[in-house]
Amino acid sequence: MRRKPRVPPSPLPQRAGVDPVRLRLPAAGPWATVRDHLVDRLPAVPAGRIDAMLRERAVFAVDGPIEPDAPFVPEAFLWFHRELPPEVPVPYGVEVLHRDDHLLVVDKPHFLSTTPRGSHVTETALTRLRRELGLPALSPAHRLDRLTAGLVMFVVTPELRGAYQTLFRDRLVRKEYEAVAPYDPAVPLPRTVRSRIVKERGVIAAREEPGPPNAESRIELLERRGGLGRYRLLPLTGRTHQLRLHMSGLGLPILGDPVYPALLPDPAPGDFRRPLQLLARVLEFTDPVSGVPRRFESRRTLRSWSHHGEWAAADGAAGAGC
Repeated sequence: MRRKPRVPPSPLPQRAGVDPVRLRLPAAGPWATVRDHLVDRLPAVPAGRIDAMLRERAVFAVDGPIEPDAPFVPEAFLWFHRELPPEVPVPYGVEVLHRDDHLLVVDKPHFLSTTPRGSHVTETALTRLRRELGLPALSPAHRLDRLTAGLVMFVVTPELRGAYQTLFRDRLVRKEYEAVAPYDPAVPLPRTVRSRIVKERGVIAAREEPGPPNAESRIELLERRGGLGRYRLLPLTGRTHQLRLHMSGLGLPILGDPVYPALLPDPAPGDFRRPLQLLARVLEFTDPVSGVPRRFESRRTLRSWSHHGEWAAADGAAGAGC
């Protein structure tokens, strides 16, 4: 079996908390120059822009910037910074709940992605924290959906990232969520929901289908108020949108959910009204480095429960809150 080559460290620093793009050239191909390969490989980037980047010595190999006529070198690594379009700032802060030499735990607001993805690059928790805390090597131990608020854990020491990620992979982290959704006395609770969830790349909504269950959630009613309930959700597995899909399947869709039970049109940029009323409330585990039991709890509250009238009538970014 052919071993993967060791990835050399980037010769380019981060820019505003964002890592440079890294490419590895193919083992073979028809290209005489690196420029020819980049034009074919990056069709969304105009050829003139690639030429300008090469003239500006903005494309780097291991030993420094490459020349515009640099020959194609099989399996060589390249780095460059991509041009990022402006992003609408998410007008809520990321609160640091815990920080030590190895671990950073924060309270993420709604609408802020955990890590760069798609059109969300600079407006993410990771890039913000790298910039604001001066931690360029910071990396996520797991991810929390952009629309969900609450606890996210990051690793400060790169060598320990695997140890903390393994906790989540092996389901050694007890996770507790809170949600506000309709109350229906015909739905008996507490209960455990098991189903088979399938999520296809490029499709926003996951779906349930017949087959062996791969997703399990414990759902408990904490209290009710009129036609609403406040729920404790305990995911025993970690499928994408699992809690949202299981609640919707019970006929109790979480307030503010733009996907379940029906996909709604994308809101306009900067529209932060009525955030999804789902909060990652608790993370609990035994620290793999120190062996010390850890428990972290979000300080956020779900506004539709504490101030339902204001939440339901929210207009624009002001007053959206949690």
